[in-house]
Amino acid sequence: MKDMITPKSLGYYFPAEWHQHTATWLSWPHKEESWPGKIDTIYTPYAKFVKAVSEGEFVCINVADETMKNLAIGHLTKEGVDLNKIKFFFNPTNDAWCRDHGPAFLINPTLEGEAKKVIVDWGYNAWGNKYPPYDLDDVVPTLIGKTLGLPVYHPGIVMEGGSVDFNGQGTILTTTACLLNKNRNPHLSQKEIEQYLFDFYGAEQILWIGDGIVGDDTDGHIDDITRFVNNDTVVSVVEDDKNDENYHLLKENIDALHKLRLLNGKQLNIIELPMPSAVVYEGQRLPASYANFYIANDVVTVPTYRDKNDDKALTIIENCFPAKKVIGIDSTDIIWGLGSWHCLSQQEPSV
Repeated sequence: MKDMITPKSLGYYFPAEWHQHTATWLSWPHKEESWPGKIDTIYTPYAKFVKAVSEGEFVCINVADETMKNLAIGHLTKEGVDLNKIKFFFNPTNDAWCRDHGPAFLINPTLEGEAKKVIVDWGYNAWGNKYPPYDLDDVVPTLIGKTLGLPVYHPGIVMEGGSVDFNGQGTILTTTACLLNKNRNPHLSQKEIEQYLFDFYGAEQILWIGDGIVGDDTDGHIDDITRFVNNDTVVSVVEDDKNDENYHLLKENIDALHKLRLLNGKQLNIIELPMPSAVVYEGQRLPASYANFYIANDVVTVPTYRDKNDDKALTIIENCFPAKKVIGIDSTDIIWGLGSWHCLSQQEPSV
């Protein structure tokens, strides 16, 4: 890969989520198997999410056809969404998790006369071939690149957007549980995976922590656990109940975070974020976490769960983003799909 022209070699990088957005990308939810017996209940909170985000930026939505577009328009109109802020794209998908199958947008604002924005189309295998088919999802970034007229890079390995978090200053935070799982890239070592992250995200440093929360079918995505809120500060979920099955693994992650150092040698500022009480549906523990928030231009949308810790979590996140409106949107039904607002969305940065 040393001789390959990579985004990093041309000065591109993946900016932090709080970098100004041109748009937010979504894939309209339609797969009933993702919300068995419950999909009709998710459209109201989903439309509330779209409304909140679209007040500060365009929202681009992948749909399969005119029928799905009209269905979406009906739900969005019902919630009072300004349709002038919504753009529909006919990119059929298998599922709704745009964080993982959507385009990774990189930028290089210093370029002149060339594309200042490119797309990286990582391989996608539905979290280790758990939910085939995923052929439609796998090609979404390239389809969007063609539509937008942007160069598209293909690293040739599996990588999901929810498995990595960025501070915009060269550092990526991720988990060994996910990226080193043999159901993703079994032919690659940790060092080789790091090199792909450097080359195709424009990064300088990878910080590793351990495992994800119970119920997370992605094998431990970072966006359910620990998130950058500025260049040197993270919020990280903790469980106070020693009898809860998340208690020890989250404590280990906090301990690991304390030992990490940024590129400038500084320790991370670590803000602890509570976990909600266990959310269980049909006997299955769901990956409910307040860390799965989405940072848009004007708002930060936080998943809530009708839980005693909702207000506490919202206050902590409000303090992290004093210039933005922080809103909680009920995710009690959405989380039955095993993800929430961050999993469903992918930002397109402005240059």
